[in-house]
Amino acid sequence: MNEPISLAVIEMRAATVGAMRDASLIILEDVNWSIAPGEFWVVAGQEHAGKSDLLMLAAGLMAPVAGSCKLFGSETRDFGEAELPERLRVGFVFQGGQLFNQLTIAENVALPLRYQKNLTAAETARPVELLLELLELKPFANSTPLNVPANWRRRAALGRALILKPEVLLLDNPQAGLAARHLQWWLRFLDQLGRGHEHFGGAPMTIVATADDLRPWKTGPRQFAFLRDKKFIPLGNWTTVESAGDPVVQELLTAAAGIT
Repeated sequence: MNEPISLAVIEMRAATVGAMRDASLIILEDVNWSIAPGEFWVVAGQEHAGKSDLLMLAAGLMAPVAGSCKLFGSETRDFGEAELPERLRVGFVFQGGQLFNQLTIAENVALPLRYQKNLTAAETARPVELLLELLELKPFANSTPLNVPANWRRRAALGRALILKPEVLLLDNPQAGLAARHLQWWLRFLDQLGRGHEHFGGAPMTIVATADDLRPWKTGPRQFAFLRDKKFIPLGNWTTVESAGDPVVQELLTAAAGIT
């Protein structure tokens, strides 16, 4: 008996990616990429290579200029209100966090439950408390982001992305600027999500992270790709990354880590 074929979570075919702020500016061309359920991808590239733009396309937050991008089998070009459930199956962590400074950390994390599920503050209190405890954020629950150190604000942004218990987690350069102990926490926690975390139902979570330094990602069952000259270039596993002769890959393997 043939094994059932799993539907790709995200699939791009001959996709042209425009810039977030100006779709007429072409960032990437002819992107062919298929992400299976439970895979962990790291997409690396130099500054302005198009990592954030590619991630926005993958999340269904913008449409391809040309070609196709499907999320859970649905063409993102046609996304409207009816496709909102598909979008909510994806959690997105922006590089800058983009927390609301007028809200507390707990209120920021609760926001998707309040806005998307129309829950009251009382109804969100317990799930938010449990997630803050998991992320070690309870001491900052009632503080506003400007009064919380940057490393912990990044975790709050992660919490907001996870509060709806998504099947897919997209992270834009999550390791950038993290202190060493926080970086190690992120790597361990993302690995737990990738293997299946009991808090989120135990199923392996599909993860895509962008990076400008490949070295922190060397352990674990990951797939790698990099961006160069408007092209998306799959590499494979870490062994393939280390043996790649491309100068951009070598720079991503030797770049300053930027960890304080």
